[in-house]
Amino acid sequence: MEMELDGFDRLPDAVILQIFDLVSDTKTLIRCLAVSKRFNSLVPHTDSLVLTVDRVISSDSDSDSDGDDVSNLLSSALRFILNSLHSLVSPSKPDPTRTRARVPNSPAQILRCFHRVRRLAIDLPSGDLRLEKGTVLKWRAEFGRTLRTCVILGFRSVGESPAPAPAGAESDFAGGLKVRVVWTISALIAASARHYLLKEVVREQTGLECLVLRDREAEGAVVMEKDGLRECREEGEVVGDEEEGLDRCRTRVPSVRMRMRHVPRLELKGGLWVEGATLVVVRPSYGGGNGNGGGDMATEDGELALKAFGDGLYGEVAQKLVKARSYLLEMNSF
Repeated sequence: MEMELDGFDRLPDAVILQIFDLVSDTKTLIRCLAVSKRFNSLVPHTDSLVLTVDRVISSDSDSDSDGDDVSNLLSSALRFILNSLHSLVSPSKPDPTRTRARVPNSPAQILRCFHRVRRLAIDLPSGDLRLEKGTVLKWRAEFGRTLRTCVILGFRSVGESPAPAPAGAESDFAGGLKVRVVWTISALIAASARHYLLKEVVREQTGLECLVLRDREAEGAVVMEKDGLRECREEGEVVGDEEEGLDRCRTRVPSVRMRMRHVPRLELKGGLWVEGATLVVVRPSYGGGNGNGGGDMATEDGELALKAFGDGLYGEVAQKLVKARSYLLEMNSF
């Protein structure tokens, strides 16, 4: 007597792999490994994955559950970001043996059962920055071996009626410069911490063509595309040598040039007003750029802003800011 076939038995392998790609959730696909021998052989060939981190747990926790283990690697970096400015002034050296001993299941280890991953997104449960109520800060950083570009958009508030007009754009910029520099440094530290978390994944998943580490609050994203991933793999040993003695929670940020634009008030479509809008485009100092605020640089900044923030409210704010006067700032590596 023949066994009755179910619907999946009638589907070719290529179709099932397309279904797995659409599912994409790593935890669901790992469960599928136990469904059947056929699924067990096909799941590792999924090429599009999303790994979701449910919650962040202190590295001091005694929990040994799988979900907790996934989060332990992220915990030290996220707690580091909360004290980022203090760490810049008086950094302390972590205990590497303690950190590594309590991370039995890092993202790289979870992904080892997948052999042909091409596109990977890792979702953190929340953003890294703690801001004043009403303040909005969004960023997107692109990495290879180290930082390539970072676009940061921030503003104090958005509403249907404008706040009282400030004394002038120049005085408003100077008065709030410290806050905007803090925004920029905090975003760069958050980006470098996230990039550090990705290095083991990059080394082991050699077929990756696009890798994104983001958060569910859509605060910021670290992006590594094909050429950046290749650069990171090829120079991995050099990076390790350079970072000996550096706080092991993050990748070193190179010396950078920051092109900052600020407008005290912006009117958007639909009658909305944005207060204290700031756009910062960060590039490594060795990456060129003439620093004279020319049209070509404004065009490049506009393209980066569009790529980072799209066509919605944030994209509209960014595109308006690109047309404003820019100020060039420089910062040493940290």
